[in-house]
Amino acid sequence: MSVKPASGISVPDDLVLVGHVTGAYGIQGWIRIRPYSSDADAMLHARTWWLDKPVLRDVDMMQAKIHGEDVVAQLMGVADRNAAEALKGATVQVRRSHFPVLSDDEFYWIDLIGLEVENLQGEPLGKVADLMDNGAHPILKVTAASAAEGEKPKEWLIPFVEQFVKTVDQAGKKITVDWGLDF
Repeated sequence: MSVKPASGISVPDDLVLVGHVTGAYGIQGWIRIRPYSSDADAMLHARTWWLDKPVLRDVDMMQAKIHGEDVVAQLMGVADRNAAEALKGATVQVRRSHFPVLSDDEFYWIDLIGLEVENLQGEPLGKVADLMDNGAHPILKVTAASAAEGEKPKEWLIPFVEQFVKTVDQAGKKITVDWGLDF
């Protein structure tokens, strides 16, 4: 289900879903957000958030901080608990261009999804369909580009660690892994 933007609002094409509002925090209009990442830096770094309740619109974030597993924030125009409670269930999106800059050996998962994956022999495995965290390290879910008719495409779960992931070329849209086709 897509939410229509508020009238006259131009919606950026690089919005990334980063969390959802779980309710009010206190009585002065602060909201509680459950981030979709264990690292909420992108949410805390962005000064403008996009909320989809009641309609998709941009809101200035005045203050935000980590509170346990959640983020609590004060937004412009949300002055009391009732206004904060009205946002419960809203999704929070921020522009990808507003994410903090990472070092050369760090990656945002959103930037890896869709990259081609090939092994050291140059054999294509497919594309990164998803990433997940198993507690020890992230895992790439790679889905083959093709499958026999009526069959599900082959999938590989590749640990995103130096032993298996040899290079990540974001500009070239390719990840090279030490992984056989028969794994």
